[in-house]
Amino acid sequence: MGGPAVRGRPEHLGHVVFVAAAAAIGGFLFGYDSAVINGAVVGIQRHFHVGPVEIGFVVAIALLGSAAGAWFAGRIADRWGRTRTMQVAAALFAVSSIGQMLPFAIWDLAFWRLLAGVAIGMASVIGPAYIAEVAPAAYRGRLGSFQQLAIVLGIAVSQLVNYGVARWAGGEVNYLLGGLQAWQWMLGACLVPALAYLAFALIIPESPRFLVMIGRGERARAVLREVEGEHADLDRRLAEIEGVLRAERLPRLSDLRGALLGLLPIVWVGIVLSVFQQFVGINVIFYYSSVLWQSVGVTQAGSLLISFSSSIINIIGTFIAIALVDRIGRRPLLLAGSAGMAASLAVASWAFGYAHEVAGRVTLAGVPGAAALVAANVFVLFFALSWGVVVWVLLGEMFPNRIRAAALSVAAAAQWLANWLITVTFPALSHWNLALTYLGYAVFAVLSLVFVSFFVKETKGRALEEMG
Repeated sequence: MGGPAVRGRPEHLGHVVFVAAAAAIGGFLFGYDSAVINGAVVGIQRHFHVGPVEIGFVVAIALLGSAAGAWFAGRIADRWGRTRTMQVAAALFAVSSIGQMLPFAIWDLAFWRLLAGVAIGMASVIGPAYIAEVAPAAYRGRLGSFQQLAIVLGIAVSQLVNYGVARWAGGEVNYLLGGLQAWQWMLGACLVPALAYLAFALIIPESPRFLVMIGRGERARAVLREVEGEHADLDRRLAEIEGVLRAERLPRLSDLRGALLGLLPIVWVGIVLSVFQQFVGINVIFYYSSVLWQSVGVTQAGSLLISFSSSIINIIGTFIAIALVDRIGRRPLLLAGSAGMAASLAVASWAFGYAHEVAGRVTLAGVPGAAALVAANVFVLFFALSWGVVVWVLLGEMFPNRIRAAALSVAAAAQWLANWLITVTFPALSHWNLALTYLGYAVFAVLSLVFVSFFVKETKGRALEEMG
């Protein structure tokens, strides 16, 4: 017979990690679908004979779907349960993957991407919420980081799949493979992680909080025993959950009203942080980098390999942020990230200014070409080790308890809309002037540094009850 578990360490840690990782597959889908379109953009443009405005709309419409899915996910989860909501999101994603693979028109493809966005939005909300409700307190932070890690892994895997399919097609994304063009296989491959998400959502336990909410106390006790161990004080844990549910009042949007343009100042800080996270242009790299590198003379297969290398750098930066955010604090990471992004974006802008057309093909050779490649990857690294992770950490802890949920939903909605705006405008802006487009992103990086310097307070080491 073994002795009691080490204080703060669950007896069934492996099971807890499995459950959290299964729920985080929703984040993997988020990253995968967000980036898989990168390899298909050129093929879609050629197949449907559309210009930069139409392709920007098709790429970005998924983000509007994500905003809608995120908006309704909480209410669906409170009515149907956390795991059932995951199952619905996985099913929607699977269906939309097949639809994206077999579109008959550009607007048909846009509809399926919208539906995929709804599924992504649902998964992006329910995953972190479920992990927080299931994970033991001592491990909640590290298990909660699974979501962001899953997102960057999804981006990397999608880039690797795109590269593999492009190589299979001889470097031509419109090449027919088994009756379908290569870009269709890229989009259809989303079905695999969707089915994996569905399978895991069918076997992981329901959240103890939801089980108590619907009156299934004994089942909640069993789940708590699974994740916290036999020696946990289950009666006390159940009483805590019941007490919180009795006292809880869902925050309303009216609670956010204040004197500064109709909202509380802290809410505006959250909104502006969210907007700056997107306005530096990070998702241009993951949505359009294959088009970007092809526009300066790189082959289709080569551009996808470069995109994959950027995803690996994104993963490395995410691990750096996870290691440092509780050691050196939030503000220092944000300030360093802003400075690094501003410098690298400025270099990229300078380099793209040397692109020129030779025999109908845009090229960027020599020092400017090498500088553009290095600058883009340095930009990704600085974003990943700062704004990519830290903004989500801040949004989860910077608001007072009484408004946290409502304020977070507003800030997240602002982030989806800012993401949509950058994504939908990039094709037309880059067609107009790629160098000035990147210079604009550099300006936003400088502004983000100024904003953090004057308006963002450090939250490291502070209790949630102290925020406000």
